[in-house]
Amino acid sequence: MRTSSFRQRQRWGRNFSGKRNRQRAKFGRLTHELQTMETVTTSRMQAVQSPVIPIVGELIRSFPGTISLGQGVVYYPPPPEATNLTQFFADPANHQYKAIEGIPPLIAAIKTKLQTFNDIALDKRCIMVTAGSNMGFLNALLAITSVGDEVILQTPYYFNHEMAIQIAGCHPVFVATDENYQLRPEAIAQAITEKTKAVVTISPNNPTGAVYAEDALRAVNQLCRDRGIYHISDEAYEYFTYDGVKHVSPGAFSHSHTHTISLYSLSKAYGFASWRIGYMVIPEHLLVAIKKVQDTNLICPPVISQYAALGALQTGFNYCQSHIQAIANVRQVVLHSLNALQGLCTIAPANGAFYFFLKVHAQLDPFELTERLIREHRVAVLPGTAFGMDRGCYLRVAYGALQEATAKEGMERLVKGLQTILAH
Repeated sequence: MRTSSFRQRQRWGRNFSGKRNRQRAKFGRLTHELQTMETVTTSRMQAVQSPVIPIVGELIRSFPGTISLGQGVVYYPPPPEATNLTQFFADPANHQYKAIEGIPPLIAAIKTKLQTFNDIALDKRCIMVTAGSNMGFLNALLAITSVGDEVILQTPYYFNHEMAIQIAGCHPVFVATDENYQLRPEAIAQAITEKTKAVVTISPNNPTGAVYAEDALRAVNQLCRDRGIYHISDEAYEYFTYDGVKHVSPGAFSHSHTHTISLYSLSKAYGFASWRIGYMVIPEHLLVAIKKVQDTNLICPPVISQYAALGALQTGFNYCQSHIQAIANVRQVVLHSLNALQGLCTIAPANGAFYFFLKVHAQLDPFELTERLIREHRVAVLPGTAFGMDRGCYLRVAYGALQEATAKEGMERLVKGLQTILAH
C-alpha cells in the first residue's frame, strides 16, 4: 500500500517536468530533486515515503493567491505568557543542558493537566517531555521494537507514523476503519501476530476528524493488555471536539498503566507548532529505554521551548477555549459548504480535530486532482494517498488555520473546483 502511494507521488512529479508552464516545471524540478536524493540515500530511507506537505507547499507558492486547506495548523499564536521569557534569559544556568526528561516545573504542570483534564493517575507512570509528539512516537518505537517487528496502524493513517515505523526498520500493518472511520477492534485482533509490538490509535483523528467511541478504545486497550503488546494513543487534538462529543484518554482506563503509551502536543491547542514541545506518558518500565533514545538524538528538549510551554500551561485551558470556539464556527462554515457536494463526495461524520476526509465519487488520481485544484481553482487540499488510501480518490480538508471569511472563500473555490472537474 505504501509503495503505491510512493510511486504515485513520483509519477505526479514527473508529469510536470516536460510541460510548458514554467511554474509547473519548477514543481517538477522539486520532485525530481526529491527523487534523486532518495536514490542516493540508504536502503532504509528508500523505503520511506517523502513528506507530502512540502511538495504541496511548493506548488501553492507557485500559484500565488491559493487558499490552503492543506496543513493542519491553527490560526492563533501562543498566549503572551508563553513568549514572555525575560526570566529565562536572566538565568545563565538556563543556557546549559537540562534533564533528559524535561525541566521539573514543566513536568509538574503537565502532571496537573493530566490529572485534571485526562483523569490519568500517574502512579507507576513517567512523563517524558519531547520535541513534539512526533518525536515521542519515534521514541516509543525505538524503545519497544526490534528490526522486523510489526506495528498496527488504522487506515487512513497519519503519514508521519507510517514513515517513523519504516525508519525504525519495522513493518506497518494496516487495518481499515469502518465507513465512518471508526475503529474495528475485531479486525485489529485478527491482524495481531507474534511480531506485533503495538497498536496505534489517534483520537481525535488526523486525517479524518473522527473521535473514536469510548467502547472501541476500551476494547483495543484491553486487547493490547491481553496480547502483551502496547497501545500507543496519539492525543494531539485532545481539546478539539465538537457538538458535545468528549475526548477519552485510554491512559485513564483501569489497569492501563502497564501497556499504554500516551502522546500529547502543545502545537495545536496553544498555537505552539514551531516551538516543538510535546510529551509522553509511559509505563515506568520504559523510562530507561526512552531516556537512552532521547539522550542520543536530542540530549534534552530545547530549554527555552520548555519554559514557553510552562507559561502556556500556566495560562490554562481558558486561553484555548475562545480560539477553539472560533474554529468550531469555521467548522460550521465548512460543513455548510460541503453540503453542496452531496452526491459527488461521501462526507463522514467528523466531530474532532479540524479535518474532513472526503471520498470523491470518481476514478481520478488524487495527486492529479490536488494539482488541478491548486492550478485551476487556487485552493489546496491534501491527497488521500498520503494517508494510505490507495483505492479510490480521497482528499483531506483542513480548516484550523483559517478565519471564517477566508474559510468561506476557500470552500467556495473547492466546491466549484470539484463540481467543474467532476463534470468533465
